[in-house]
Amino acid sequence: MIDAIKIRVLQGDPIIHDVRNVQMPPLYRGHPVIADKPCAAGCTTCADACPVQAISLNPVSVDMGRCVFCPVCEENCPEKIIHFTGNYHVACSSREQLVVTAATKAVTPEAASKKIKNYFGKSLKLRQISAGGCNGCELELNALSNVNFDMGRYGIEFVASPRHADGVVITGPITQNMTRAAEICFEAVPNPKIIILTGACAISGGIFKSSNALEREFLNRHTPNLYIPGCPPHPLTFINALLEWLGK
Repeated sequence: MIDAIKIRVLQGDPIIHDVRNVQMPPLYRGHPVIADKPCAAGCTTCADACPVQAISLNPVSVDMGRCVFCPVCEENCPEKIIHFTGNYHVACSSREQLVVTAATKAVTPEAASKKIKNYFGKSLKLRQISAGGCNGCELELNALSNVNFDMGRYGIEFVASPRHADGVVITGPITQNMTRAAEICFEAVPNPKIIILTGACAISGGIFKSSNALEREFLNRHTPNLYIPGCPPHPLTFINALLEWLGK
């Protein structure tokens, strides 16, 4: 018992009390900022370097739904037009909002409907669907239950059965082998229900978007409620997305 108390004292307080205003370490790459200045004549360096074709030119824009938040564009741009900040508030409620331009200063999801807030504002249970991902996003979602982030204190938890859930959280690019499984899982969730896409793979296919093994018809049949970009998204990004969307 004495040893356990000593360890607890040495560890200090591990809980993140204010999840909205955390100072991220310098290496973290969050919301990109695009300088309002022209590119060098004929320069396509950043777009050519991007492994997922997330960058468009004339004017410069970054699609966070495709972006894997690697530093390649920032490091290779001769004019230093693209810069990744420490802002982890990057979730949106529409696909179009994920495209960042020089005019974009911040993004935030639009408030959920009154019906959704009434149903899920105080208690939200989610079923996670790993639809062919690399397990990076799944690991970060798993961290939401640890003592640091403790998402359960906001009444938001993951459950084992879709019949106990209020919505699904999809990670991975949705492979052919997972198409029917994702549909069955979503069908089992009682109405009203929500869909949250987490990570570049779920939103756009990510680095696998050109693979013949994908089958993303699920997203043509069902409209997502939240898009949480990243590769993988930080746990704080996920928590804040739901808190902002539900107005908690």
